[in-house]
This record gives sequence, structure tokens and C-alpha cells, in this order.
Amino acid sequence: MGTDNAGKTFGWGLIGASTIARSYMVAAINAQTNGRVVAVTSSDSERGRQFAAEHDISHAHATVDDLLADPEVDAVYISTTNEHHEPQTLAAAAAGKHVLCEKPLALTLDGARRMVDACRDAGVVMGTNHHLRNAATHRMLRELIANGAVGRPLAVRVFHAVFLPDFLQGWRINRADAGGGVILDITVHDADTLRFVLDDEPEEVTAMTASQGMAVDGLADAVMGVIRFRNGVLAQFHDAFTIKHTLTGIEVHGTEGSLLGRDVMTQMPKGEVVLRRGGSEERVDVGGHEDLYTRSVRNFTSAMLGRGEPSATGEDGIRSLAVALAVTESAQTGRTVAIAS
Repeated sequence: MGTDNAGKTFGWGLIGASTIARSYMVAAINAQTNGRVVAVTSSDSERGRQFAAEHDISHAHATVDDLLADPEVDAVYISTTNEHHEPQTLAAAAAGKHVLCEKPLALTLDGARRMVDACRDAGVVMGTNHHLRNAATHRMLRELIANGAVGRPLAVRVFHAVFLPDFLQGWRINRADAGGGVILDITVHDADTLRFVLDDEPEEVTAMTASQGMAVDGLADAVMGVIRFRNGVLAQFHDAFTIKHTLTGIEVHGTEGSLLGRDVMTQMPKGEVVLRRGGSEERVDVGGHEDLYTRSVRNFTSAMLGRGEPSATGEDGIRSLAVALAVTESAQTGRTVAIAS
């Protein structure tokens, strides 16, 4: 695939005229020297036409099938509500389009596996748009841990509680059928980040959820829990839509020191990493911040050219979904739940 595509410019189709597409992904795709958004489709045709006009996109297609039939579209970015990810990915694979899909990949593990299998069988690249592993801070945390900066990791704390702004609430707080709620929106990102930073796999989880006044119809807008990893690390997480006044972060504590990632569980290229050990504290040079989504699309484009893999593969998306579903089950049953491998 790589030699055939050498020098190619990839046309992208957006399935979903979403907020994340508007705020981040159109710019990230168009920032590539060999990528351009050429088409969009939305469940609301007028919204799709307005989105196309706003972003100078050539084609606003009435349906997903029309977009997938567009010969200018080589790859699709899917950012519809969660229940649509699976059928849209299967259709894209059948049409021979590469797929970068938002998390969670699907509402079930079997659905996510079908997506990955379909893309593999069709010979197209599939990636999960887990943005946080593209952050300079998280890549530095992974490197420092691998190089023994804190000795043997013992415990991790993730605080990813935020306030969900009015314009993002909608289905996230009132539609269980669309995969709403904090776990599939935020905890799934924690799962991927922890797997990436620790370079390890989670085994079991215990969790509790709450409805703190934002979500309705039994959906959770807050969750706390603990994940046990294969190497024995215990990772505590707090995710919420309801916290207005704090920062996000991740802390890794080991036998020889601690790493503090401050203001880093965010879509923005910012934050810092501090290393504490031997009675001293130093701010780590993370090597410069870069837009997380631009890096994600660049790596995905390289994969389409046959050079490496996406930042987060479809398999990564399956594993993060497995954690999120186990968190949900634990909260519902009051039991510690094994995470599907």
C-alpha cells in the first residue's frame, strides 16, 4: 500500500458535522501536506451544508452512502453519536475507505471487534481517536516510566473531572441509547491513557457512580474507581461532568519517585510534568507541545501510506471500551469485575 500511495493527497470525508470536527479535526486534517477535507455528511442536511460552507468543504452529501460513494473520499472521520459508529464503520470498510473513529468504538465489545475485523479484512487502516496519547506530556510520562525514573510503579491517580459546558451536554446527559454518560465519554479516555503511559494491561476494576444533578434518566455524571493492572499497579480515577473549579492531572508514584502531570487530561496542548525524587523536585522538559489532533492525523496518514500504525489502533479502542464496560458493570453490581482481554 505504501508505494502505491507515495505522493498521494488523501481526501477525507467527515461523517458527522460535530463540535469536535469543527473545533479540532478539520484544522488537523487540513494541516497535513497530503490531506484535505473534501466532503461532509450530517443527519441534519442543513447543518451539513452550513458546515461545508463554513469550512470550505467541496461536497455536503445528504447521506452516509452518498459520501462513501464519492470517489474523492479516501478516508473518513466518524464523530456521530456512539450508537452509529459500528454500522458506519462497517459501511466505510465495505466501500474501501480508511476509518478514523471517535471513541468509544461501539456500545458493545462484539460490535467493536466487528469493526476492527471488517477494516482488516477490507485492507483499510482503522484508528481510534484517543487524543491524549498524542500529548507531549503523556509521551514523556511513558518514556520516563520505561526508563525507570520512578523505579517500580506502585500507584496512579487520574483526576479527569470537568464541567461539561451547555453546548456539549445534549445526548451525553440524556440518551442512554446513544452511549451517554460520563463513563463512555471520559473514563474510556482514562483507560487508554493509563494503558499507554504504563505500557501495561488492566485486569480488574471496582467502581461507583453518581448522578450529581446534570445527567438524567439514570445516567451517571460522576464516577470513581480503581483499576488493577497486570504488574500490580493500582490506578485510581475520578471522572465527572459536574466539577467546575479544578484542574485535571495524572500522578504516577513509584518506589524511587513520583511523576506529577498537571493540567494534562485535556484536548489542549498544554500542561507540565514534574519529577519528585531524592528530596528534590524538577520540572521536566517535555520537548514542546503540539496540537494533539494534528499529530493523530499525521500518524494515521503515515499508516495509510504503509508506514507504521495510527497513534491508537482499533485494537486500542477495543481495550479501552472493555475497561469502560467493566466500570459500568462494577458500578451496577457492586462487585469487582474482570476486564475482558
